[in-house]
Amino acid sequence: MPGRSSIMPVISFNSVDSALSSLKTCQVSINTGIEVTTDVALALTEHEGGSEEVSNMEDLMLNYVSMDRELEQFIQAVDDVTNQIKQERPERMPDLKALVDKRFNELKNLNNFEDLLKSDKFIHFKGQLKEMKKQVGAEPHNESTSANELDEDIAVTQSQRNFICPITQREMECPVKNKVCGHSYEEEAIIKIIQNKHKQKKKARCPVVGCDNGDVNQNDLSADTTLRRAIENHKKYQMR
Repeated sequence: MPGRSSIMPVISFNSVDSALSSLKTCQVSINTGIEVTTDVALALTEHEGGSEEVSNMEDLMLNYVSMDRELEQFIQAVDDVTNQIKQERPERMPDLKALVDKRFNELKNLNNFEDLLKSDKFIHFKGQLKEMKKQVGAEPHNESTSANELDEDIAVTQSQRNFICPITQREMECPVKNKVCGHSYEEEAIIKIIQNKHKQKKKARCPVVGCDNGDVNQNDLSADTTLRRAIENHKKYQMR
């Protein structure tokens, strides 16, 4: 029989896994905050809100992006420490909190403000604001009501084709934008295509005719809030 010293203790990480699950629910709350902040910033821009108000939304977005980054780093710190312990299999349970805090601080020390400005979520936010500013800037302000209505009709007709999903051929309700090629699709439709192709161990091509993007992944997709607002405004205009 093997000696007592050869029997390694079994360390349970159930509580750690439970804590990680709770932390990941916090990410949902942060993402909700990002979506709400984006909607408010776009609404302010659309209705020509003051630059200070929009700037406040940008600062708030940076705070959310910072929280998201630190939460990701804390989760990574926990993963790094638990993986290290599982590999080394120590004889007694180490001080997990101290080890995680040490690893978390190492990761945080690599942070800088410029990284926040270059993060995908903040760049996406600024891109949507830029698109909304273009839309607002293209609208006439000094013409008669009838001329405005005529221009509005033309603008709606020209942009309406962009509201149609290239997959379903119906007006989109939850559009997502592909950050690789810039095309937008109905979220459910494009995800279904990606999943079906991956089951066949194939790459999903962008369904837009003429697009050379031959490898569409879910990680490439992000909510196209600007387009969604344009579609909603178009529906309101039709009701009028």
